[in-house]
Amino acid sequence: MAIVQVKDLRKTYPLGKVQVEAVKGVDFSIERGEFVSISGPSGSGKSTILNMIGLIDTPTSGSLIINDENIYGEADFTSLSKSQNKKVKIPSRLDKKMTSLRHEYLGFIFQSFNLIPVLNVYENIEFPLLFGMPKGTKKQMSEWIDYLIEKVGLTEWKHHKSNELSGGQRQRVAIARALVTKPHIVLADEPTANLDSKTGNQILELMKEVNKEIKTTFIFSTHDAKIVDMTNHRIKILDGLVVEDSKANA
Repeated sequence: MAIVQVKDLRKTYPLGKVQVEAVKGVDFSIERGEFVSISGPSGSGKSTILNMIGLIDTPTSGSLIINDENIYGEADFTSLSKSQNKKVKIPSRLDKKMTSLRHEYLGFIFQSFNLIPVLNVYENIEFPLLFGMPKGTKKQMSEWIDYLIEKVGLTEWKHHKSNELSGGQRQRVAIARALVTKPHIVLADEPTANLDSKTGNQILELMKEVNKEIKTTFIFSTHDAKIVDMTNHRIKILDGLVVEDSKANA
């Protein structure tokens, strides 16, 4: 069953009087529980595609369906596409829907970690829950956070702040934070870019383990061959177009 469906998705940026086509009409489908890489060289459009799936960036046109929810309808795109030379103003009803979907279905792992310095490991992981507590008691949520901390190997560092952690430990916090809302999909933009090879491999193995155990769908934007080799669904982007869409036993 497809959890993400992308149909003729396009993104055009204004650059002075010129329109730059970053994504030129891509089509692909991602099944629930897959471990997916969207790869390509710098400037190929892979990060733009990931940001559109993550509802961080707004497409110029096309269709994006997440968990059977059609994100953009004709009426929404009419208002979104009036002018590509002005900052897009998202209608309030669409903005609310995107915010809800972002919180309920999506988790994010950024290469820069984006941890909050004044919070400790537990508090950084807990932070997304403060925007709307999922079903369950506070005690159940606390047990879930502790489980994730143990899963990423940071039990002894639970009360330490981010500036007391190594790069690999910070990335482990970021992974736990991405999973704390129990999202259907985790989006990772070059998650090993700032890590040494040993730590990067450990992080990838951890995400693969989470993928198998919890059935979370992982989607990576990357040019790292190691990540591509570990994925079982590989989408290659070049000049804003899909040039390869294949599946393999990884």
